[in-house]
Amino acid sequence: MPAKHKVSDVLDLEEAYLDKYCSNTWKLRTLHALKKCRTGVLGGHIDKCNCCNKLHISYNSCRNRHCPTCQGHKVQEWIQSRTKELLNVPYFHVVFTLPHELNGLCLAKPNEMYAILFKTAWATLSQFGDNPEHTVAKKDKTLGVKMGTIGVLHTWGQNLSLHPHLHCIVPGGGITKNGIWKNTRSKGKYLFNVTAMSQVYRAKFVSELRKTIPGLAQSFYESLFKNEWVVYCKRTFVKPEFVIEYLGRYTHKIAISNYRIRNINKEKRTVTFSLKDYRNKGKKTTMTLSTKEFIRRFSLHILPKGFTRIRHYGILSSSWKKEKLPRLQELLNENKTVTKDIGTKQEKDLFVTDLKRCPMCKRGKLEPVLSFGKRGPPRKYKLLFAKQACTEYNRSIQNMKTR
Repeated sequence: MPAKHKVSDVLDLEEAYLDKYCSNTWKLRTLHALKKCRTGVLGGHIDKCNCCNKLHISYNSCRNRHCPTCQGHKVQEWIQSRTKELLNVPYFHVVFTLPHELNGLCLAKPNEMYAILFKTAWATLSQFGDNPEHTVAKKDKTLGVKMGTIGVLHTWGQNLSLHPHLHCIVPGGGITKNGIWKNTRSKGKYLFNVTAMSQVYRAKFVSELRKTIPGLAQSFYESLFKNEWVVYCKRTFVKPEFVIEYLGRYTHKIAISNYRIRNINKEKRTVTFSLKDYRNKGKKTTMTLSTKEFIRRFSLHILPKGFTRIRHYGILSSSWKKEKLPRLQELLNENKTVTKDIGTKQEKDLFVTDLKRCPMCKRGKLEPVLSFGKRGPPRKYKLLFAKQACTEYNRSIQNMKTR
């Protein structure tokens, strides 16, 4: 069921003032793309069902990664690609968070700050993996391991404020220099101590920050060491198929989905959306913002042009996928039958439907007939759509009478 309200509806209300909320032209272009998504401005196409022969008109998507309307099929495509790379080991969910003192730098230099976040998070995991004290049993402290991770950058909190953090999916072990798989402590059921990780992560980040952005005041660096940095770690994935379910929630997630928008008051120019209050045990509540403040907060999370927000490292990197990863899967006796169940369950959990299936008869496939520009479909097709609509209306009336 489509969402009642959309982010594009809010953008339409403040169309004349969008340039005031954007710090650069790239963000402005992104907002305009979201506003035009699946409207006649971008044109569209006509499809015909090969079973019931009904015509369907669809308007083109903007395909922008910040658009809440265009992410459904991208999630499914990405999940299907990652399914082949699963390892038959436990997985962990690790989150590296930046303190609010760095929010100003994240707004001024997002490319540099988010690149440092990726680099230091992986360096922290690598250091703990290389240390035999953390990765192997007490009887064998001779070898560390090469680990891997998939990092997904999020920059928002539930109230759309700036809250940069990195979600990492980490297998519970790694490969030794001899090519042998080694689990972490407790047979892969425990990763690393989060207190120790947070201290190493903070030190590495500040060190990298000094190199990348010189000239910052010493008092600023001292403020970064006043509080503990947050590193979250939980063994969420007992079975490989659960990894795919979890990844779908995070990989192509954006600041706010259309379904979270509860109401748009056009007279008062306000937006009401749902959120979880994590300071109050995740209690569900709502927040109301002015349309201008909503757009300002939303634009904070538009990433720089070309910035890669999903990155793979170590044994999950692209250099491993072609040759080494298949051999590692054979070594771990990867169960190939698991992937068959993943797709079906994932479609139910993410409400992903087959975009080529006819929404009317649910059996046939939609086949393209014609593409059109912003001037709309040809007149003969408009007449066919009108006739089809009248037929469906009369049929619904007859069904109501028979009841």
